Amino acid sequence: MSDSINKKVEKLIAGMSLREKIGQLNQPETPTADNLEEFKAAVAKGEIGSILMSVGATAGNDAQGEISVDFYNEIQRLAVEKSPSGIPILFGRDVIHGHRTVFPIPLAMAASFDPELVSQSYRDTAVEAANDGIHWTFTPMLDLCHDPRWGRIIEGPGEDPYVGVCMAKAIVKGLQNADLSDEETLLACAKHYIGYGASEGGRDYHRAEISDYTLYNYYLPAFKAAVDAGALTVMSSFNDISGQPITSSKKYLTDILRDKLGFKGFVVSDYDAVCQLIKQGVAENNEQCAAAAVNAGLDMDMHDKCYIDNLEKAVKSGAVSEDVIDEAVRRILTVKFAAGLFDHPYAEKKNIDRGEHLVHARQMAAESMVLLKNNGVLPLDKAQKIALIGPFVHERRSLLGSWTIDGKAEETPNLAERMKEASGNVYVINTNPLAWDSTNKNIAAADVVVLALGESWTATGESRAVSDITISADQKALIRKAKTYGKKTVGVIFCGRPIAMEDIAEDLDAVLYAWHSGSEAAGAVTDILFGAVAPSGRLPVTLPRKATHIPLYYNVTPSGRPVDCYYGENPGNCYVDSMPTPYYPFGYGITYTEFEYSAPVSDKSRISLSDLKGGDTVQVGVTVKNTGDVDAKETVQLYIRDEVASMMRPIRELKGFKKVLIPKGKSAKVTFDLTYADLGFYDAGGDYRVEKGKIGVFIGKNCLTQNRTEIEII
Repeated sequence: MSDSINKKVEKLIAGMSLREKIGQLNQPETPTADNLEEFKAAVAKGEIGSILMSVGATAGNDAQGEISVDFYNEIQRLAVEKSPSGIPILFGRDVIHGHRTVFPIPLAMAASFDPELVSQSYRDTAVEAANDGIHWTFTPMLDLCHDPRWGRIIEGPGEDPYVGVCMAKAIVKGLQNADLSDEETLLACAKHYIGYGASEGGRDYHRAEISDYTLYNYYLPAFKAAVDAGALTVMSSFNDISGQPITSSKKYLTDILRDKLGFKGFVVSDYDAVCQLIKQGVAENNEQCAAAAVNAGLDMDMHDKCYIDNLEKAVKSGAVSEDVIDEAVRRILTVKFAAGLFDHPYAEKKNIDRGEHLVHARQMAAESMVLLKNNGVLPLDKAQKIALIGPFVHERRSLLGSWTIDGKAEETPNLAERMKEASGNVYVINTNPLAWDSTNKNIAAADVVVLALGESWTATGESRAVSDITISADQKALIRKAKTYGKKTVGVIFCGRPIAMEDIAEDLDAVLYAWHSGSEAAGAVTDILFGAVAPSGRLPVTLPRKATHIPLYYNVTPSGRPVDCYYGENPGNCYVDSMPTPYYPFGYGITYTEFEYSAPVSDKSRISLSDLKGGDTVQVGVTVKNTGDVDAKETVQLYIRDEVASMMRPIRELKGFKKVLIPKGKSAKVTFDLTYADLGFYDAGGDYRVEKGKIGVFIGKNCLTQNRTEIEII
């Protein structure tokens, strides 16, 4: 930060009482009528540094009131004009994947493999949210996850560290833009640091067991990318790692986050995480909780009042040094200055034309959807008679997904509306089994049946783990029932998490994985089904055959026995009662044309380690030809395998992708520059190394590609 900001911060700290300092570390939620006067009094005394603009621990699944800009300006005026030091309050809200305009859930956006489009989505989001007086949002969520039973997998980038890195950069860039002090920006918050997505069994809030080697190579890269991209806040996670709660861990919050990753901003706890140290068994009372957390490097306490109620006592007892308090305040004030909060503390609400944002939302949704199967039925012809059936035909709210606080279901077109707009030959069929006899004439007369299937938004998000990742038995029965008419049948699946595809995909002629894709989900589906848009999404997660096969992820290390079943090696030796290969692997997706790849070619087959470390690269490329008759985008993916290393390395590691529009009948040359940063790994101490030896380089359509060349580091 600039010397000017540093001087202002130090001047403020020098004039603050201990109580005021601790107030800057205190983040309560929005007051209710019952405690409003008490709340205002605390603001006027300088005892509140930030406000969580919601109510409840699971705000993403609980109804929240609309934002009153006048109300928050009134609160801010008390802080600026009445409190002893006149420090403005930082207003934070869960603006996770859109504000009034809702974009696809982050997992779906990861499926677009289009960081620039993701960044644009969050630019639009920041403009809308900042207009409502929001300064700070608790995203990006960067929890790598291998277990789709976890309801919060929908908020993250999936199973791959490199995709997480790309999403982190894109989201921070979109939210914060080039100038954080601009009034149309939001402070980003990288969460949940760290290992929350590794909760055992996908059970929310549970323990995780992560070695340091795995931590540095799988879980930390996205957080490092967010820090490098300029994220100035980080949210700590609820979980422990190997018996050490993150909330009170100096190792994770200071030694790794600050010293290793170079983070300069402030850390906020998750909701009530400080007081839960008692239940986690590492503190006896709230004073011990507060002391342990602040000494570990946790700067701001969300909601539970442990800091404001106990840190004065902890300082007096010697359990916490006032220097530790000062450092936490210093970080928070520095961020407030960087965000321009002192220059423009009040919101001035303007009328925003959301038309362009909705156009972007429809594009983002379409680019995120993944065509998994197509036996010649798609795209549909508008002259065809189409029977539209299923529980998601008229659904609005679930299209928006969980963690949608400010989007409006009543403004969200449903699939029936968008399909009927596109064609006069769409007939909506009642899905009530008792009514099938009266509607089966329309099905019998149809050329194609489109089934709108999925899971409710209430089945995903925080505290929404499930034990069985599949659609309901009723929906599976609906698929079988529709097939009895002998028609080509298309399944459109609106889900937040990955689902088990066995007993679903087999009975469908085409499958479009549409996710919970936001305000324009129905329009994007319609565009794809009728061929106005060629699908281009690719899976950022593996879709298993059965729920019992999870965790199942592509970047696994090899077994010492010949049972690398993800890659088809002796699958019968993994499970004797089922096929353990993925139904659809990481990176998979098809479109309305075919692409033909040349063999990969590199500009050099050998490179010295010293030259590589000095900045030289290896360029590897392929020629991709569109052999069909539709212009379409292909996501060209590059994976590596470190054949022999001092530590076991994954069978495949994604190290690059490029989404390229290739006209029909044309070819495109796609190249990648492999650098020192791409060809190594972190050891258990967090030190990066590149070792001499052979590296397999694979370029193709998904992680299972065998299109390979080899380079050697000498």
